[in-house]
Amino acid sequence: MSVTRFWWLLVGLGAGVVAVVAVLLGLIVAAAKSIDRHAAAIWTVGKQIAGNTVSIWMLEKTNEHMEATRDATRSLEQSATSMDEKIRALADETGGGS
Repeated sequence: MSVTRFWWLLVGLGAGVVAVVAVLLGLIVAAAKSIDRHAAAIWTVGKQIAGNTVSIWMLEKTNEHMEATRDATRSLEQSATSMDEKIRALADETGGGS
């Protein structure tokens, strides 16, 4: 094999290696773009989920306030019942009962 022929063989092999590397880099770039698109879609869905669930923590606060309101209402009911009983007892004592 002559030097010129050997040189052309090496140039051809080098060109083949460059072509394979270019194809592989193209595949890597395509995979990276696909990952980026999927990550963007996941990010969008995550923001939608966050937007839809942002008020859930408020339900706990609402429950706490409702329990406090319920307890206050029960206390008022007991006070009103006690007052009613005392007024009726006083009315019965004084003879003003109906």
